[in-house]
Formats: sequence, structure tokens, C-alpha cells
Amino acid sequence: MLSPSSNKKIYRSVANYIFIVVAVMTLSISLQIHSACAVVDTVQAKINQRNQDIKNLETEIASYQSQIDTLSGQASSLTSTIKSLQLTQKKLSDELKITNSKIVNKNLDIQRLSSDISSSAQNIDDDKRILADTFATLSENSGSTLVEKILSSESISDTLDSLTKIGTVQNQLLERITGLKKNKTILESTKSSTERARADLLSLSKQKKNQQSIVLSTAQQQNSLLQDTKQSQAQYQSILAEKLRLQQAFEQEVLNYESQLTTSVDKSAIPKTGSILNWPLDVVKITQYFGNTSFSTANPQIYNGKGHTGVDFRASIGTPVKAALSGIIVGTGNTDLVKGCYSFGKWVMIKHNNGLSTLYAHLSLPIATIGSTVSTGDIIGYSGNTGYSTGPHLHFGVYASQGVVIQPLTSSRNCYDAVIPIAPFSAYLNPLSYLP
Repeated sequence: MLSPSSNKKIYRSVANYIFIVVAVMTLSISLQIHSACAVVDTVQAKINQRNQDIKNLETEIASYQSQIDTLSGQASSLTSTIKSLQLTQKKLSDELKITNSKIVNKNLDIQRLSSDISSSAQNIDDDKRILADTFATLSENSGSTLVEKILSSESISDTLDSLTKIGTVQNQLLERITGLKKNKTILESTKSSTERARADLLSLSKQKKNQQSIVLSTAQQQNSLLQDTKQSQAQYQSILAEKLRLQQAFEQEVLNYESQLTTSVDKSAIPKTGSILNWPLDVVKITQYFGNTSFSTANPQIYNGKGHTGVDFRASIGTPVKAALSGIIVGTGNTDLVKGCYSFGKWVMIKHNNGLSTLYAHLSLPIATIGSTVSTGDIIGYSGNTGYSTGPHLHFGVYASQGVVIQPLTSSRNCYDAVIPIAPFSAYLNPLSYLP
């Protein structure tokens, strides 16, 4: 059995060992923190630069949009159409750059968080190893249990003093492990949130690439128009006049179809008016209202006294169009596939579970597919200038689902086999009655 003096030396040796280990551990952690801070500073500098680039691009985008809005208020001309398209291309290109910059920033955030998580995990492992080494050293140097040492010690107070020091260090290490575990959980949660945000931005990047593709495609169409008109304003106006004539003829055909529909609409199946639908665009600017508006009244040859069947929103080419309410895609179409058919152009219809259906027309690129389910706010396409349109905009219609029918126009002269939704007059509803 060891003598009391030997026990004292052992306990003091162990206590000193622990304090030395703790000191070394603290120095190591300090060096790690300093290194991590250097990494964080570098990453933050890159993020700050990206954020400044984003602000500069946003200023350019605002300028482009202002010019586009000004052009949209002017009379249609070949020159203004091309200029508006060029501005839209620049605007979408800048928006794509912004999205890519945000993606880079999120990647840098994830890099920083991953480094912090790795550092925290390493510190936890180090603390655990220190505890294990401490108890192993204590066991190797004692040769007997703590109780035996206390009972055999000449001075119990000295022994307890050494044990108190050991206990204090042990508690500090356990507290540090608990704190690091908590910190690691927080960091992992933050990393997950950042990765979800990056996924959203990657989706947004795809959206912007679609928009850029839309504008490039439209530019090609406009170049074809320049060739068709031989860059003559008079020829351009002649083409527009011919489109108007064909659209008027088609509207008369649709009116005849719809007047023959015998489908009755049960008013009790239509929800009461109120804020049921969401706006289909992020920025709302109404350019024509529902019903017998001044424009529809001034153009009875187009609307045949029936009035405008939806609401038109200003929307430059490539603007994301969103589902006004969750539902099922029951129809999509492109009347431009039939040469000389100037109607909705590219369109999407959603049937909701409350007795309403919504139509989104004159799109440049529908991305919804028939039979798919969409949630409120999901992007279903991008606005455009397809079909008969006096300028880029979104035509938004609301129908009583009971009355609307989607079918090919098999007896149409101007739009033979074109697929569009048609409905009796009673099935057309004022969209503003259901919007916020």
C-alpha cells in the first residue's frame, strides 16, 4: 500500500497534469478560433463584394424597367417593339447575374458553416479524449480505488483538495462538451436552412435562364418580322391590321360557339365573392378591366358587345406567372400553332376545388403540364406577347368550372383544331371579385 505522502504526490501530479492538459487544450482552441476567424473574414469580404455587385445590377434593372414601361405606353411601332425587346433582354440578363451572385453567396455561407461545424466536432472529440486520458492517468497512477486512497491518506484534507481540483476541471470539460454539442446542433440546423435556400436559388436560376431563353426566342421572331416587313413601318402596321381582322373574325366564331352552349351554371356552386384568389403576378398593374370597359365598348367588333372576359395585367416578356390558387392543370394550348389564329396564344387553365377555374393567356412559355397539381404561388409559366395582343401582358380569366369547356374548334375557319376554353356568358366571372 502506498504511503500517505505518496498518495499526496500522486493526486497532486494528476491534478497538475489535468491543468496542463486544459492549458494546452485552451491554446489549441484559441489557435483554431484565430484560423477560423481568418477564413470567416475572407469569406465575408467576398460576400460583401457580391452584395455590392447585386445592388449595382438592381439599379440597372430598375432603369431598364422604367424604359420598358414608358415604351409600353406608346403607340405600337416596329422601332418601339424592337427597342422594348432589347431592353427586356438586358433586364433579364442582369436578373440572371443577380441570381448567380446570390447562389455564390449561399455557397460561401455553407462553406463557412461547414468549417464551423467541423471545428466544433473536432473540439468535442478533443475534449472527450482529454477526459478519457485524465481518468486513464488517474487509474494507472493510483493502484487502488479513490475510497481506499482517502482512507489510507495521512491528510484527508490534502487528498480532498486534489480531488476537488480534479472534479472542477472535469465539470468544466463536461460543460464545454455540452456547450459544443448545442453549438454543433445550431450550426447544423443553420447549414440545413442555407442548403434549402441554395436549392431555392438554383431553382430561381433555372427560372431566369428560362426567361433569358424566352427573350432570345422572341428576338428571333422579331428579326423574322423585320425581314417580313423589310424594316418598313407601313408594312408593320399592315401586318398588325391583318392580325386584327383575323382576330375579329375569330371572336365572332367563338361568340357563335358560346351562344350555342346549353350548359347551365348553378350559382350555389360558385363561392361568394371575397379574397379567395391571389394575384398571379408579384407586381400588379391593371391595363384593362373585366366587362364592358371603355376599350371593349370602343371596339365592339372585337368583343361583340360581350365585353372583356378577363383582366389584363401589364407584364413584360418573361415575367413569372403564378397560380392564383392551388388546383389541377386541366388544359394548356397554343393557338399560334394554327397559322392565322390570333387568340390566347399560349395559355394554361387551372381547375380549383371551390367551383372556380382560372385562365392565364398570352404566355411566352407555359411550364405547367396537364394533370399536374399546383400550389398557390407556384410558377406555371412566363408572360409574353403570343396570340392576339397589342403588347406584352397577362390575360387573367376566372370561370365557373361548371360552365367552361376545353375543346378543339373543329369547325373554325380561322382557328381550325385550335384548343381553347369556351363557356356560356354566365360562366365568365369578374376576377376582381375574388382577388384581394
